[in-house]
Amino acid sequence: MEYRVERLAAAAQLPVDTLRFYQARGLLPAPRREGRIAVYADLHLERLTRIRSLQQQGFSLSQIQRVLERPAGESEEPLLSALLEESVGERTLSREAFAAESGMPEGMILAAERAGLFEPVVVDGESRFVEADLGMARAGLMLLEAGIPLQELLDLATRHAQNVQGACDAAIDLFDTSIRKRGADADGESVTRIFRELLPQVTRLVALHFQRTLVARALDRFRDKHEHGALVEALAATESAQLDVEITWR
Repeated sequence: MEYRVERLAAAAQLPVDTLRFYQARGLLPAPRREGRIAVYADLHLERLTRIRSLQQQGFSLSQIQRVLERPAGESEEPLLSALLEESVGERTLSREAFAAESGMPEGMILAAERAGLFEPVVVDGESRFVEADLGMARAGLMLLEAGIPLQELLDLATRHAQNVQGACDAAIDLFDTSIRKRGADADGESVTRIFRELLPQVTRLVALHFQRTLVARALDRFRDKHEHGALVEALAATESAQLDVEITWR
């Protein structure tokens, strides 16, 4: 069956703008063209139905894209199980409730979303935020209260997020080729167990490395300037301190 974009949107029970967003993001294959007219097929409707089903389970668009891009013929169940264990089942909040509980104004939340810092899951058509978002919002507000300007903080956080996304994609590829595919006969439960065991260690490794690098570079900079003695003292006191990284599984 063939669809124009409006008919496809109606069949998928989604706004036309959402379809175009999915297509721009690479979640939906490009349609066939008849002149200037875009023509969609059943495979597009099936893809939209799949995206909606995964969203209702609590998957983010980044996670959905990872599932949809798996090589043809590979079972998605182990990957889904591992991601599901990590991302779904925790408390979620509406944008209004998230703003109230975090203390962050809704306008600031929207700005952080546009910058790619928050990526709410979509449940029954509504954007929902998870506990990790709350932790990031509270930490961000502490930085703002310390006097860091909002726009500069957003710009820096956006640069960091972009770098982190690239590193995470590479880490997922490494897990995929070194562990998941190597144990092709492993069941979903085994893949989930390995994923859950390794994720906290990777998180701790990254957090500790970031802290060590930040402190070392700050010490070098301020020592070279022979200024801010109190700051250098404070940094030196944290140089050997170990960051407390707490990973709590539900």
